Amino acid sequence: MTLLQIASLLIVLAAVFGTINYFFLRLPSAIGILVVALFASLTVLVSDAIIPSLTVAETIRAEVLDIEFSDALLEGMLGFLLFAGALHVKLENLKAEWVPVVLMATIGIALSTAIVGFGFSWITGMPLLVALVFGALISPTDPVAVLGVLRQAELQKSLETKIAGESLFNDGVGYVVFLILVGLAFPSAGHHAEGDVVTGAALLFLQEAFGGALLGLVLGWLTFRVMRRIDDYALEVLITLALAFGGYELAVALHVSAPIMAVCAGLLIGEVGTKYGMSETTRRYVDHFWTLIDEVLNAVLFLMIGFEVFAIAFDRSFLIAGGLAILLHLVGRFSAVFVPVMLLRPFRSFSDGVVRIMTWGGLKGGISVALALSLPDSEWKPVILTATYVVVVFSIIVQGLTVAKLATRVGREPELY
Repeated sequence: MTLLQIASLLIVLAAVFGTINYFFLRLPSAIGILVVALFASLTVLVSDAIIPSLTVAETIRAEVLDIEFSDALLEGMLGFLLFAGALHVKLENLKAEWVPVVLMATIGIALSTAIVGFGFSWITGMPLLVALVFGALISPTDPVAVLGVLRQAELQKSLETKIAGESLFNDGVGYVVFLILVGLAFPSAGHHAEGDVVTGAALLFLQEAFGGALLGLVLGWLTFRVMRRIDDYALEVLITLALAFGGYELAVALHVSAPIMAVCAGLLIGEVGTKYGMSETTRRYVDHFWTLIDEVLNAVLFLMIGFEVFAIAFDRSFLIAGGLAILLHLVGRFSAVFVPVMLLRPFRSFSDGVVRIMTWGGLKGGISVALALSLPDSEWKPVILTATYVVVVFSIIVQGLTVAKLATRVGREPELY
């Protein structure tokens, strides 16, 4: 199929499945679309197993693999989704929570990667470096999934800022850690294993993380300087679209972190740009435009996650490893929240509710699946992909449908700092 045909089919299916969810399931939109897509996919797989002559599953599997989910997300939708998410996180609120956000997005990611990696290596017998790659791709929370759930829960502002800010930044940091570990575990896939490994990894991290942040802030500032001289809402919406799209591709070309670039640019435009560079009319149109972009791409993304079941291997040992990986992911996530909170307790007060909500609210999503799919072919890729998919589906459906209730119950305690 052509690119236009694929895009048309995805939009149509997202609309159909969204309608089914609206009338029958009544789940949050994105989760409902995922559930319907997953149910439809499993129905096809079971039908093919019962009547092998149908071969419908093989046809769909070929089309799903042809879409190249990893490229579609990492090099297409992710820039828009991160920019849209950051646009609605107020920098003023983030400043008050920057210390826990930074610790959870750095120390937290490192802890979770190590815990999941060592545990997965012990469970499966795979080499430690390869298992750490799995730890790196499954540790970051998915900002797309997390921000979608936050809309369903009325949280205290400080807690909401912690969750949203951490999900935006640990995604970019986790992606950089993933790239470094892939270069070490699969030397033929990159150039990070030559020379001094530690120095090379540190330099790559600095280049990717700080380079991405600097590029995002510079492009965001230049965009703001242009927009403050313009009073044309259609043109200004187009300029923000160009910033998200062009900036992301420029970051890729310059070999700096494109996700971090998108987050930093979105934060600057969302705070400085909306306050000082837009009229009230433009502000309203920009907000509505990016909210719509976010909702539509979210629907398509969760639809694609549901269809990616065709790409995984239904091996009994792989599925068992995936089930155990759920426990590892929860332990790793708990550590990623608990340790930074303990480090900061002497300097500020926290409620126990913060650890509970942020642990259970650390949802995994399409980014983890995309990273697993992007791994070079090896004997360990099928088990990593299957385990990743099991964790992501559990996280989105089980955690995603219950975290709002937990947040509502626990988050009603006095202000959670």
